[in-house]
Amino acid sequence: MLELTLALILFLFPLAYSPGPGNMFFAAIGGRFGLRASVPATIGYHLATFVVTAAIGFGFAGVARMSTEVFDLMRYLGSAYIFWLALKFLRAGATDDDKVARRATVMDGAVLLLLNPKAYLIIALMFTQFLPVDANSDAGLVLWITSVFTLNNFVAFTVWTIAGDVLMRRFRSERSARPLNIASGVMLAAVALWILFQ
Repeated sequence: MLELTLALILFLFPLAYSPGPGNMFFAAIGGRFGLRASVPATIGYHLATFVVTAAIGFGFAGVARMSTEVFDLMRYLGSAYIFWLALKFLRAGATDDDKVARRATVMDGAVLLLLNPKAYLIIALMFTQFLPVDANSDAGLVLWITSVFTLNNFVAFTVWTIAGDVLMRRFRSERSARPLNIASGVMLAAVALWILFQ
């Protein structure tokens, strides 16, 4: 089990820590509101990650049988949702004006995962690599892989959130609120485009 876990972490490291939709989302939220304010979105994202990953691991999701149209629809919906969040940032003014640039919620985090088709592909790929064919009914192994995957993502996204918080902390003033909001909005828009064109 230790050997499998180490191999799994090495496999996941570049996927989790390199820039991607989740990382950029949490860096933007951390930069705009700080680490503490990102907690609800983090909870939502990682609860959804655990549930979806376990479902795929147990074979309930039928990812391998999903049609191209389903993945396309998820990609379009996910991109539209992230664009909507980006627009909220772009329209915001002062850093304490949360009427426009609102703090991310549990639902925002969950939706980010649920509407990201690339996440499903990575999860499916992970199980093809680390779940032996004869272990499909091994609930313990599926849950272990799911837990390692979720925890690895949690650590990576926390690092990105802290980085966003630290880098943008000096911009949290009335005078620099607009540039910070624009930077966060542009970053989220880039995430939306990344999802759309993958």
